[in-house]
Amino acid sequence: MKYPQKLKTGDYIATTAPSGGITKQVDLQRLDNVKHNLESLGYNYKETQNVRTETKGRSSSKKERAKQFMEVWKDEKVGAIISAKGGDFLSEMLDEIDWEQLKRIEPKWFQGYSDNTGLTFLLPTITDIACIYGPTIKDYGMRKIHKSLIDSIKIMQENEVTQESFEKCETGEWKDREDPYEEYDLQCKTEWKSLKGENKIYFKGRAIGGCFDVIINIIGTKYDKVKEYIEKYKKDGIVWFLEVFEMSTSQIYLHLWQLKNAGYFENCKGIIFGRPLMVREDYEISYEETIKDALKDLEIPVIFNADIGHVSPQMPIVSGGILEIKYEKGKGKIKNIFK
Repeated sequence: MKYPQKLKTGDYIATTAPSGGITKQVDLQRLDNVKHNLESLGYNYKETQNVRTETKGRSSSKKERAKQFMEVWKDEKVGAIISAKGGDFLSEMLDEIDWEQLKRIEPKWFQGYSDNTGLTFLLPTITDIACIYGPTIKDYGMRKIHKSLIDSIKIMQENEVTQESFEKCETGEWKDREDPYEEYDLQCKTEWKSLKGENKIYFKGRAIGGCFDVIINIIGTKYDKVKEYIEKYKKDGIVWFLEVFEMSTSQIYLHLWQLKNAGYFENCKGIIFGRPLMVREDYEISYEETIKDALKDLEIPVIFNADIGHVSPQMPIVSGGILEIKYEKGKGKIKNIFK
């Protein structure tokens, strides 16, 4: 696995929009504060032209999105790229990327989540380049930067950060921001859970995963190199991290069935699920029941409701790196290891 160069003080952190763009006034104000916050941490900041534009869910054409992504990827002054936001249409951009050229360029950190799984899932599985599944750029515009955001910067500096589960998280309700600089609204007690009720779990392996809604669209395409990835890193073992943006429980069950029968959980040391944002409970089947029904026959540890994904705060995960996961009585730790 190739790890990007270390982020250094004075480097540029660039923002580009491979999916949707930022156009709401309150979010634009927040974006203006990103520059101030990153500069206070010792970094320069730049945006590509498509960050503040959006038409029909796309920041720009698929060709333009690929072009602007590659421009910052090739820029030697840029030490890291943090995506502007998620959305729905990043996948169509994949056809416009020159993957062979991308492999030849000195890699740098790319970070994003949700629809950005189109990149964070493929960078390690296609190019063997590690990246970060974590917050998009708007989160860095809050009044006081949250610890999870500082942790992602530390990881980009190639520190092997051990992250502990947070005491509280947001409710998961989808609502428009009114205060452009608001911090996370932490109202709910955080509680990780184990599939079989174990009080203590430990597993470690090479990470792969992201937003489940996006991953299912990649399965079976020419970009699906999961089996090759599993085979290449079978000595490390595989750790899957998954989280749901918007699905019904029946969809979650069937897509997990799909992954099992595609052989995606071979050589798997464990699975960790983040908190889902929007889940419709079909047939009065709960999310927890769905996970248990779908995976109970696997002889591997499974953790869910972890601090990963759409319900903030989220732990940044090095996709392609080694994850060491510890769970005990509703609490957990995740360590990203560079190996």
